[in-house]
Amino acid sequence: MKRRSFINRGLVLTGGTLLGASIPFACRNPGPSATLSIDELHKIFMNPEPAYHPFVRWWWNGNMVKREEIKRELLLLKEAGIGGVEINPIEFPHRVNGDDLGIEGHKWLSKEWIGLLDYTLEEAAKLNLSCDLIVGSGWPFGSENLVPGERAEVILLHVDHIEGPAVFEKNKQEVFNIVDPRVTVPNPEREFQLQSLLLVPDPVSSTSDSDNLSHLINNDVIKLKVPKGKYALYWLVNVKSFASVINGAPGAAGSILNHMDKKAVRSYLDNMSQSIENNIGPLAGRLRSFFCDSMELEGCNWNSDLPAEFLKRRGYDINPWLPYILFKVGRLGGVIDDKYGVKKTPEFEEQCNRARYDFELTKAELLHERFTLTFLEWCRDTGVKSRSQAYGRGFFPLESGLGYDIPEGESWTTNWLKHRVGEEMPDEDYRRGRAYTMINKYVSSAAHLAGTRTVSCEEMTNTYLVFNTSLERLKNGSDQSIISGITHSVWHGFNYSPPEAPYPGWIQYGSYLNENNNWWPWFKYLNKYKARISALLQNSGFFSDIAILPANADLWAEMGVQTDPFPEKLNVPYTSLLWEAICKNGGASDYISELILKKAEIKKGCLCFGSKSFGTIFLPGVKSITAESALKLLELVESGGKVFCIETIPYKSTGLKDYITTDSQVKEIFESISEYKDNFFLLSKPENESYLEWYNKIQEKYSLPKYLDIDNPDPYLMQVRYQGPQKSEIFFFSNSNITRSYSGMVVFDRKIVKGKSAMIWDPESGERQSLEIGKENDFLLELGPAESLIIIFENNPGQKVSGTPDQDYNLMGELKGPWKLIFSHCRNIEYNSITINSLQDLSELEEYKHFSGTISYNTTLDIDTEVPVIMDLGKVCDIAELYINGELCGTKWYGKRIYKTKEYLKPGRNEIEIKIVTLMGNYMKSLVDNPNAQYWTNLQRKNQEYTPLGLIGPVQLYS
Repeated sequence: MKRRSFINRGLVLTGGTLLGASIPFACRNPGPSATLSIDELHKIFMNPEPAYHPFVRWWWNGNMVKREEIKRELLLLKEAGIGGVEINPIEFPHRVNGDDLGIEGHKWLSKEWIGLLDYTLEEAAKLNLSCDLIVGSGWPFGSENLVPGERAEVILLHVDHIEGPAVFEKNKQEVFNIVDPRVTVPNPEREFQLQSLLLVPDPVSSTSDSDNLSHLINNDVIKLKVPKGKYALYWLVNVKSFASVINGAPGAAGSILNHMDKKAVRSYLDNMSQSIENNIGPLAGRLRSFFCDSMELEGCNWNSDLPAEFLKRRGYDINPWLPYILFKVGRLGGVIDDKYGVKKTPEFEEQCNRARYDFELTKAELLHERFTLTFLEWCRDTGVKSRSQAYGRGFFPLESGLGYDIPEGESWTTNWLKHRVGEEMPDEDYRRGRAYTMINKYVSSAAHLAGTRTVSCEEMTNTYLVFNTSLERLKNGSDQSIISGITHSVWHGFNYSPPEAPYPGWIQYGSYLNENNNWWPWFKYLNKYKARISALLQNSGFFSDIAILPANADLWAEMGVQTDPFPEKLNVPYTSLLWEAICKNGGASDYISELILKKAEIKKGCLCFGSKSFGTIFLPGVKSITAESALKLLELVESGGKVFCIETIPYKSTGLKDYITTDSQVKEIFESISEYKDNFFLLSKPENESYLEWYNKIQEKYSLPKYLDIDNPDPYLMQVRYQGPQKSEIFFFSNSNITRSYSGMVVFDRKIVKGKSAMIWDPESGERQSLEIGKENDFLLELGPAESLIIIFENNPGQKVSGTPDQDYNLMGELKGPWKLIFSHCRNIEYNSITINSLQDLSELEEYKHFSGTISYNTTLDIDTEVPVIMDLGKVCDIAELYINGELCGTKWYGKRIYKTKEYLKPGRNEIEIKIVTLMGNYMKSLVDNPNAQYWTNLQRKNQEYTPLGLIGPVQLYS
């Protein structure tokens, strides 16, 4: 089809500045797999270096740290399989742990603190542990020493509705009290200033409708005559020094830094690095990275030169529009009323949305240029890598992650929403049942586009189930992170807590990563599992051939920026469900942005950027797009690529300037795109179908890219594909259901299988095992609860590897007891041994429901003829060890607790002992006089149910 000439038709592309068009970044592709053989990769997988092992966030509670305890804790972490620490000074958690033992906290950047940092780096190096260091303390960072011009600012709106004729009178201080920002930690030095005052008719149709009352703003009392009719008085209030650091340690608490002031940012960073290096020498080679926690700027939206920058970038004055584009906000700047103020006419509402988009875009550009790029430059100057959760309110969700050495997302065990990871996976709420947060796909997509292979994650953040989080749940949730593109874990988190601290120790947050945790001796198994997977994926490339362009311009225009990774509202809440559905139907996708569209090349029907190539692009609910981006999509369909719009076809441009002209351009371009009937499609999802089912149907109907046929797609079955050395293909499968198994046929793309050997790489043992693939390239995938599987197609057919696939088994019967139970309490509290005839949940028995520790279940098994080869323990809470005739048969800490028993059993009588290591939450609930234990189990919103306890079974035997 002949392409229309838009220039000849008078469609000169003007206005509608491309989202993030001015953002520079480094596109790098380290390509480690290019220098490795598959056998060399397996050696790395078998014995991964410490750098591949999970790190921990190491809270230096109150900076109350001492050398001997630092050394003890580093050794403790090393022995547990941890590969590095994120040194994280933070406020002492007095809210929970009242007893700080009278230890003096060291001030951040003091000589004493720097000396302790130096000692930590020395001791970590001896153990081959890496160290990251958080910038400042808490979040977002700042300090007590910032001068007023370096502190964050915010603009807030208050509206009084008035019906005239009337005389209105109000004290300015009363308004200041009302708009006082609902921040986590108010700043006692905050300063209020009335920036503008407008009398606005209700409804309003233009910025010129209002009366500017600027002559009154210096009065302490605002008094005016209001004419007949409905009006509203719009108060625009500037608050300087409005918030303090959340959980800031001594010396790094105080005011939040103004991240939109480049000079202030660089001064802050230089003060940190120079203070340290002037005392202990260069940090290059001693620190792996400087780290920035999530940029929760508490709603910061202003800088003194923002109006001037806005005029320069957007081409018009923002001041007349400010009162109409701001919402009523609460904590963290979250929108609590998006209909605040008077009613707007539809045309004026549309204009305000466009001005709001321009405002949010300008803020994001300033944050990127003045903070992100400054931080990256500072890291390069110090010779230390950059690691950051480059998101929060007002940052580009994708572009901000492009330049970091180690971009980072986050996953959660649970949060205040109490979503049950591994127990639910509905479409109604994209957050429920998902450990990964919605930001992870942005972070990993940025890494894939930039060629970055170490994608970090604040892993399994835990502010609720501190004592009731099992190793199995940590594995299950972090497996979900792998599906979202994560390749490196930083556990949340390990508390600096000396042994003499009152039981159960100092706790900031986290999954009670403490030597007093019942499962601590088995923590190393999880860490070795994670290390092997990280070693594999960091030396391979993420595969994706479908792109998703989220409707972020519409979000910013209609709802304003949100607090990532937990936005208050989303305009297209199914965006993450789309990439999930692609994944769960045997495909793979990444997010892109309009910046990526602009910089990409079109080659043979594909959008090419760096090493990525996308022949299919989805636009979920996108209404606004720049003409430049629309033209790139036209070029794509012209060359044979496919574009799928969901719900709507984009019909307008972004931004306010010349929007009538640019809207016309976008419409004209999409009219041309729509003429390519074989390459452009408008889709909608029936209400009665899940996104998993819907995508399965359109995948078949439109021959969408996939590399797997999954016979039985399931909401909990997830997969991801990487490409390794020597053209090997790597598949990671995960069943994220914590209680139910999965079974279904999987058919691999013939091009992947041809000429290659299928192997299972076991991340627990490190061994490779041959896998027989059917003649149709099919494989029966069977995964127990929370189980995972790595299949690699190696480009070396005929290779002989030890090991054989599992066989089928037949049920022989149940091991019924009677059972003698011996209790070993975690704090040596005596429990009498008991005998039970049948297995049951011990939490249902009043005298045992608070038990915490190890329960030994003892019985005998008489064998007359056939020897059982498999023993399935059934339901187990939590870690299981099986002993037969005194010999350990193995430890099971996740999935099915199944053991191979043939080599351990003998004819005649056999002594069977099953040791069950329990969780601690039930016991902590019983410590009514322990405020720390009560805070994390019974108080506030953390009130937790009793968890099942012990060996519940049934224990079954198989031949």
